[in-house]
Amino acid sequence: MAIDTSQFKNGVKIEIDGNPFVITYFQHVKPGKGGAFVRTKLKNLLNGRVVEKTFRSGERCEEADVEEKNMQYLYQDAEGRIFMDTTSYDQIPIGEDVLGDATHFLLENMEVDVLFWK
Repeated sequence: MAIDTSQFKNGVKIEIDGNPFVITYFQHVKPGKGGAFVRTKLKNLLNGRVVEKTFRSGERCEEADVEEKNMQYLYQDAEGRIFMDTTSYDQIPIGEDVLGDATHFLLENMEVDVLFWK
């Protein structure tokens, strides 16, 4: 679903160049000369990097297909780290290559927010 700059607000997740971002800051600017624009700070949801991007007023971009779930870390096995959805009780393995350095901070029965993209 495409959204335009008038729908920007903090926390909105958008997709740019095939990567999901969350808007952490935005400002509508209407200079005395020239067209209006929106200045934003975007946090990449895959690697955590923050970038600044300027959009022309009315420019459209795709909303990111992102779902956030509260899950509980259970244990580690051959498939990876096992997490349980706290509402449906489904158990999902997540590989250590996806978790990266976060594996060092996981404790059994710890509740975490897991972000699913596409």
